Amino acid sequence: MITIKTKEEIDLMHKGGRILKSTIDELSKKIGIGVSGKDIEIEAERLIKKTGGVPNFRGQDGFPSCLCFSINEEIVHGVPSDRKLKDGDIVTIDLGIFFQISIFLKGNINYRKYPNLKNGFHTDMARTYAVSNVNEEVKRLLNINKKALKRGISKVKPGVKTGEIGEAIEKFANREGYKVIKNLCGHGIGANLHEDPDILNYGSKKYGEILKEGMVFCIEPMLSLGSDEIVKKGMSYITDDNSLSAHFEDMVAVTSKGAIILTD
Repeated sequence: MITIKTKEEIDLMHKGGRILKSTIDELSKKIGIGVSGKDIEIEAERLIKKTGGVPNFRGQDGFPSCLCFSINEEIVHGVPSDRKLKDGDIVTIDLGIFFQISIFLKGNINYRKYPNLKNGFHTDMARTYAVSNVNEEVKRLLNINKKALKRGISKVKPGVKTGEIGEAIEKFANREGYKVIKNLCGHGIGANLHEDPDILNYGSKKYGEILKEGMVFCIEPMLSLGSDEIVKKGMSYITDDNSLSAHFEDMVAVTSKGAIILTD
C-alpha cells in the first residue's frame, strides 16, 4: 500500500535526508587507496551515533553491516570487508539511517501530524566514487549514471505514472550507450525502509502507479560498463561479466510543483 505523507512528515524526512547526505559526504572524504570497507564501516558507526539515529540496513534480510560498500563489479549490497581499495577502483556507499521523531521535535509531539511515520522514519541514499586515478571510460560511466538519476527526478510530478521515471532513465542511458540494471529498482520509503511503489529504471510512461502529492520514494538507477545481467554472490549482487558498475540514489517527495530532493 502506498502511503501519502503529510507536509509535516515530508519536512521531517527532509531534515533526516540532509543529515544522511552530510554523513555520506563525510564518509566519502575517507575513500582512498589502502582504505577498506571495514574502515568506512567504523567511521559510519561513529557518525551515525552522533546524529542520534541508528543504521537501518543492519538486519534487513540478514544483512550484517550498517552500510553497503560495493566495489567495482558489485552493484548493491556489498558487505564491508578487509579488502583494500586500489588505484582505479570505484566504490558505492549506500547508507540509510532511521530517526525517531523525538530527535527533531521537543516536548509533547502531536502525532496526528505524523500519522504515516508512527514513531520514526527511514532515509536512504547512494553515491559511487572513483578511487584516485580512473580512466575516462569509468569517469563517463559515473557521470552518465548521475545524469540518469537527474533525468528520472525531473519527471516527478502529480499525475504522471512511475513508468515515466523509468522511461526517462532508460532512454537516456541507452542513448549514451549503456543499459540499465533491470532486476534492481527504487522503492517507497517512510515508516518502513521499503514501501510501495517500486520505482523501475525502465518502462513506459503509459504504465505504473500514478504519482500523487505526498508520495515519497527513492530513485536509484544502476549502470555498468558491460552486461546488465546480475548474479548473487554472498549478500551482494554483481554484474555477471564482472564489469564495473555504478549506483546513484536520492530520496524524493512529490509536491504540486514537482520533486523535492530530500537527500539534498
